[in-house]
Amino acid sequence: MASGGGGGGGAGKMADKEKKKKESILDLSKYIDKTIRVKFQGGREASGVLKGFDPLLNLVLDGTIEYMRDPDDQYKLTEDTRQLGLVVCRGTSVVLICPQDGMEAIPNPFIQQQDG
Repeated sequence: MASGGGGGGGAGKMADKEKKKKESILDLSKYIDKTIRVKFQGGREASGVLKGFDPLLNLVLDGTIEYMRDPDDQYKLTEDTRQLGLVVCRGTSVVLICPQDGMEAIPNPFIQQQDG
């Protein structure tokens, strides 16, 4: 068992808690300088080259293309696109991030690994 030390250990626990809070479960660093597709709240979609990100999922995309929606059906994409260039995407509105060139399988992080 690990002990927290003497008096004042509560402050250390608070710092540890904040440190864990700031860590992102997504490691987007492997997608830097690669094209990704992003879906946003409200139905907008865009793709661009990931240039940067932070733990809050704010994204910087370059050469960004927005995929336009059908005026009659807001959730249906059309063939039309719009060039946006360099954009900063607010992390709170990001719903989905995926690589443009396909998906990769990862082990489920929520399943407890059992030793045979």
